[in-house]
Amino acid sequence: MRFIHVACFDDWRSEARALLSDEVAPNQVHWSPEDNQLGLFDQIDGETSKEKGADASLNGGGKSPRVSVPSPFLELARHVACHRDPARWQVLYQTLWRIVHGERRLLEISTDEDVHRLQVMKKAVKRDVHKMKAFVRFRKIEANKAVETYIAWHRPDHLIMRLAAPFFSRRFKGMLWTILTPNESAHWDQKQLTYGPGLPASEVPRADVLEDLWKTYYASIFNPARIKIDMMKREMPVRHWPTLPEASLIEDLISEAPARVNQMIENHEGFSETAARYLPIQQDLKSLRHSVNHCQACHLCNDATQAVFGIGPENARLVLVGEQPGDREDKEGKPFVGPAGELLNTSLHDAGIERNDVYLTNVVKHFKFERRGTRRLHKKPDSREIYACRPWLESELTALQPKTVICLGATAAQALLGRDFRLSKQRGGIQMTQWSERTIATWHPAAILRMPDKNRRSEMIRQFVQDLRQGNAVLE
Repeated sequence: MRFIHVACFDDWRSEARALLSDEVAPNQVHWSPEDNQLGLFDQIDGETSKEKGADASLNGGGKSPRVSVPSPFLELARHVACHRDPARWQVLYQTLWRIVHGERRLLEISTDEDVHRLQVMKKAVKRDVHKMKAFVRFRKIEANKAVETYIAWHRPDHLIMRLAAPFFSRRFKGMLWTILTPNESAHWDQKQLTYGPGLPASEVPRADVLEDLWKTYYASIFNPARIKIDMMKREMPVRHWPTLPEASLIEDLISEAPARVNQMIENHEGFSETAARYLPIQQDLKSLRHSVNHCQACHLCNDATQAVFGIGPENARLVLVGEQPGDREDKEGKPFVGPAGELLNTSLHDAGIERNDVYLTNVVKHFKFERRGTRRLHKKPDSREIYACRPWLESELTALQPKTVICLGATAAQALLGRDFRLSKQRGGIQMTQWSERTIATWHPAAILRMPDKNRRSEMIRQFVQDLRQGNAVLE
């Protein structure tokens, strides 16, 4: 058994070359990593240029017999060498042994245990490099009055300084800077990148004005309406927060988010325009139907074929409000003529309601979609589009003055009953609104059609018919 201590990739490569020369099998070697990383990839630039062919040499210029290995292995090994797993050297040599002894295409077998383990290490290292590029925050120090000097401290998960530092030398070429980690440091003097020992966070100079700038910037781009705490912690791990100036704001920003969202909604922040200025002076249904075709309150008018206004008798006592027109509705210019309309017709019949007695409309008048090849697939309208289009619906309901309004789906329900309305919990309940004595919310027929579970779909249809029947009953 041979016991070998290595500190970096170059050490491992030299030892591996000698072991292969002596035909020493992996089970006859015990690899032991050392604590420091100095010397890692010292010749990385030169070697990279030599590895563009199909194979590359494992030799680093020594006198041992030349060993040829696939170039992807060397690229893989350089990343794995930066991982903290103590077994990395053993797995690398074991994989190298197999490649040299007949398994030249081993790296193409992703399910192989050794290959999979190495790829997992490489992925972790590359992700750590990405995080370092994103989370390093420089502080200005008074070290050189002629040229501004900056310093940063970062705690990476792996030994990645030599992989990440060249990025900063290119990005901040005109600065004097030093990046410190617990294991190693990097220094750029505007000409050359050099490396030294690591330092603890306590040795780093205190905060400067740059931290206040970071905090101001972060607070200004923080969107309380799109906060996803779990995702944020995955992308900005908590262990990095001590070195991020803006992290000190996160707790307060999160706690204030609900109140800020409500304020944004109440003040309609970012909702620059509504359909109000496109409404006709005479707001009867005929005038509204004519004017809606000229509406440009939101961008949906640019892609839709036409605006789809409501249809039905002007003296209708029952109004059904959906979300938006679909593909067929957009082409034909009438609401509820597609598959959802067919289910609606059947359900109205089962509820004892004549469709010709009902006024049908939507909250949003233009079809919102995304293209998939030649198909146009429904895409839910966002708050700004709903807010922009809302004057049309309000004008319709004011002109109609119905006895009962049935909201089909959550979008319609929240537009008329408030953003706090939850269809799953409040479906079927009767409420009074400014447009109707009785407003009921139920399932949208399109949502029923999308339900994959047959039993659940049948139950939703039963509830749908029941809610329609309830809305009609109060009119009789």
